This record gives sequence, structure tokens and C-alpha cells, in this order.
Amino acid sequence: MTATVQRITYEATIEHIDEIGPETRSFILRLPPTPHFAFRPGQFISCLLPVGGEIIRPYSIASDPEDAPRLEICLNLVPNGPGSHYLFSLAVGATVRFSGPWGTFIVDGAPAAECVFIAEGTGIAPIRPMLRRALAGATHPVRLHYSATSAAHLLYAQELEAAARTHASFTFAPVIDGSLTEDIARRYVSGDSDRARRFYICGVGDIVPRLRDLLRRSGYERRAVQYEKW
Repeated sequence: MTATVQRITYEATIEHIDEIGPETRSFILRLPPTPHFAFRPGQFISCLLPVGGEIIRPYSIASDPEDAPRLEICLNLVPNGPGSHYLFSLAVGATVRFSGPWGTFIVDGAPAAECVFIAEGTGIAPIRPMLRRALAGATHPVRLHYSATSAAHLLYAQELEAAARTHASFTFAPVIDGSLTEDIARRYVSGDSDRARRFYICGVGDIVPRLRDLLRRSGYERRAVQYEKW
């Protein structure tokens, strides 16, 4: 007999909308007091959007589990993207239905080795709460390499810069003019022979598998290179 997984659907109200970058918005969703919704840093929700009947679009949770029942998602306005266009049409007070949480791209505590986060564009969304969790009680270096097309597209930049000032173990390395792949190869492949680091990579398109394969081929353990590709 095959077990049936029941999908629990939640309804949240848009509490706040913020323009956090060019054609990028942050949506703060508030759940009612019940039912309880719990997630782990790095997980995502699947929004059930009434477009052409219903479409499902996954969005990573950019807020901390401790912030519940408030959730934050951030997304770009995608050309010809029905999901993003629908969400961008909504105003404060609108209702958003979703299921979840989903995903195994997670960080539950301070890693036991040097931890390197690599984000491209809105790939910073799940890494934001993962980074906060990793920094809580960190005893090893924690680094973030964040690539964007311009400084204006670096989401949460002031927050990340403040974290670097607050945590001596944290290094924030934005990549604006240059290749993210070359930057990672220079620092973590040809730079030294240490292969004990742990990596968490998130972004859009082929950059994610390219970085994954680069690191794994260079001697890092497969399980030490985790990733989420959109």
C-alpha cells in the first residue's frame, strides 16, 4: 500500500510590502494564531496562486523561524512570469495561500567547520536565515560570497555589512565586478589545500551546478557541498 502525503494549506495575510531592489519585492506574510507553522532555516513554501485555475510557485523563506507567525519571501518580477506578476499585483491585506514548509537545503546550528555561503541574486533569500543560524555561537569562520549585477541588486546589503561588523568570525564578500566562479576557484580551490569546509550555494540557473561541480571535483566531499537551484 502506498502512503498518501496530505498537503496542509495555510492562509496568510500580506502585512507589508517593501521594494528591496530594482523590480524586487519583499512580502511580509502573517499567519493567524493557529494553526502553528514551523520551518527550518533554508526551507521554502509553495504558493498556490489563482492564475489560470491554480499555479504553484516555490519561494524560499527569507525570515527566521523565531519570527513566526510572520514569514518573509522576496522575489523578482519575472518577464512573462505569471506567478511573480500576480504577487506584484497584490496589496497589503490580500490573502496568500501556500503549503509547506519544504526542502532539505538547511542549516540548524553553528557548523563544526569553516562555513561558506554562496548566493547569486535572490538566492540570498534562504541563505539569510541560514547565515543567522550559523553565526549564532559560531566557533569557525563563516563567509558569504554574494554576486549581483550591481550594488543596487545586493539585497539586505546594509544588514549583511552590519553583521560583518558585529561578528568577528564573519566575512561578507560581495561580487559585483567579476566572475563568481573565478572568485570561488581562486579562494577555495587553488588558494589552499584545505578541504574541510562546508558550502551552501543558492542561485538561479547554471551557476549553481557549475559551482557545485567545481568544488566537488576539487576534493570537497559531496555532502559538504549543498545547493539549491532555481
